[in-house]
Amino acid sequence: MSLKGHVALVTGGGRNIGRAIVLELAARGADVIVNTRANRDQAESVAREARSLGRSALAVVGDVGRADDVRALAEKALSEFGKVDIVVNNAAIRPGKPFLEMADSEWHQVLGVDLHGAYYTSKAFLPGMVTQRWGRIVNLLGMNALQGYVARAHVSAAKHGLWGLTKALAREFGPHGITVNAVSPGPIRTDQSDPAMARHIESQLPRIPLGRLGEPQDIARLCGFLASDDGAFISGQVIGANGAAQT
Repeated sequence: MSLKGHVALVTGGGRNIGRAIVLELAARGADVIVNTRANRDQAESVAREARSLGRSALAVVGDVGRADDVRALAEKALSEFGKVDIVVNNAAIRPGKPFLEMADSEWHQVLGVDLHGAYYTSKAFLPGMVTQRWGRIVNLLGMNALQGYVARAHVSAAKHGLWGLTKALAREFGPHGITVNAVSPGPIRTDQSDPAMARHIESQLPRIPLGRLGEPQDIARLCGFLASDDGAFISGQVIGANGAAQT
């Protein structure tokens, strides 16, 4: 399942699932672009880890919810590597706010990162994929987002929209040799800055028939498979990686 000769962008690649995906793709042979919204030190740290695996790596800071930032990211990536033919849209924000207390700006900020970011990156890199007749886009959803979050209506709306975008792009660009899929992680053990969210994730353990929380590497390996030629006949799908937790 070699990705040698390919170049991958992972948004939100500085920590947790994003970092694991970067390193999985690099271990499979891809050169990588590590994007974070603001933390350059995180991006550079992950890029160094990828280089230690023998790959070229570029760290780029930018908010994928802003079209100008994505255009600048694309310019740097294409100048460095000449192409980007694997895009993993992992960046997301998930603030909690009861719907009736939500400001319009909060709604639009979440949709900007969680949905529009994938639109911007797809617009930036699909032309090159079409030209070479090979490409992979993997969008990260979320089990709870697809079920519906309490006090996170904006997150659920954005992730459902991302699922719709996944299906539409898979149909439109399949004839060009491009696959587009979504991965929906279940409860994953990650470093959480929000103690309440960490407790919530731990509380899901009794709901998981496999008897353990997921690890970032579980999601990364699935993304690596979808990016490889072994996943070439899978497109337009949402794949749950949740240990058979109720969906």
